[in-house]
Amino acid sequence: MLILGRSRGHSKRGNKNSLPQTPAQLKSDGVDEEFSTELADQADMEAQARANAANQRARVKKNQ
Repeated sequence: MLILGRSRGHSKRGNKNSLPQTPAQLKSDGVDEEFSTELADQADMEAQARANAANQRARVKKNQ
């Protein structure tokens, strides 16, 4: 009986399971949505203001 070692591409270790893949329905298409002020409500405007403020804080922190 011939036992193949690691040098022949075989190992005695068991087959390790790979990490799960992301399901296709959860993947993003990478397209950004545009913001329309004509269709925005008050909550959208507040979220836009918070995002702009966060971007400014990030720029200031990056430049320090």
